[in-house]
Amino acid sequence: MNFNLDRDLVFLDIESTGLHVIHDRIIQLALIKYQKGKEEPEEYTVLVNPGREISEESISIHGITPEMVADKPFFKEVAREVHSFIGSADLAGYNSNRFDVPMLMEELDRAGIPLDMSERRTIDVMRIFTKMEPRNLAAALKFYTGQELENAHDALEDVRATVKVLHGQLDRYADTPYDDGDGNISKPVQNDMQALHDFTTDLRFADVTQKLKYDLDGQVVFNFGKYNGQPVGKFLYKDRQYLGWMLNKDFSYQVKDIIQKEVKAYADNLAKGQNA
Repeated sequence: MNFNLDRDLVFLDIESTGLHVIHDRIIQLALIKYQKGKEEPEEYTVLVNPGREISEESISIHGITPEMVADKPFFKEVAREVHSFIGSADLAGYNSNRFDVPMLMEELDRAGIPLDMSERRTIDVMRIFTKMEPRNLAAALKFYTGQELENAHDALEDVRATVKVLHGQLDRYADTPYDDGDGNISKPVQNDMQALHDFTTDLRFADVTQKLKYDLDGQVVFNFGKYNGQPVGKFLYKDRQYLGWMLNKDFSYQVKDIIQKEVKAYADNLAKGQNA
């Protein structure tokens, strides 16, 4: 199927040092441009030196190591050709409105070539998927049991429906293999509460608000702000002003409890000569 275009359309995807669109940096950019009147799209891809550390978590996802980009150009050196390739095209991607587009805008702005979005349309393919294939309770009940949800948003009816959905999932997926993306195959949907907990809980995060997460070594690190990706205990022990700010701001009880425990653990290990 050919796209019905009234202007160029560029699909983009970014691999980066991390997931923070402001603090992290692009290490690979791929663009495919469709143009009105042309059957074959144009492709552009480039590896760049981010000029900063690539998180171990990111390397485990995209496999791009610091050695692979050490001799590559910095983004500012390719920014003009990237900007020129995009031109006045609309932009499309998967989860691109939340990640790829804003990260590209930040990089181009730092290079002194801002991307004008005032007349540019954006198409997020993931949003089409989530809107056309809803994941709300009514849709889940219909999919797994064939039943319609009566009195939606009545708390008791919603809970009853949720119980039915889980029963339906246990029946449907009891022997269904799941690939976690790293080649690990398992059958996690089983009538076992620990297995279901492990499968449905994002174990990367230390708290439910996702302000703190675990690095690959199991250490609690920041997931926001100026210390993003840095160990919580070490940096809050050294920056008591930031610790005080967090304890007095609207962070969850869970976050405040974790950071105090991390600071205490760091201080205790320091006293034992175990921390640098």
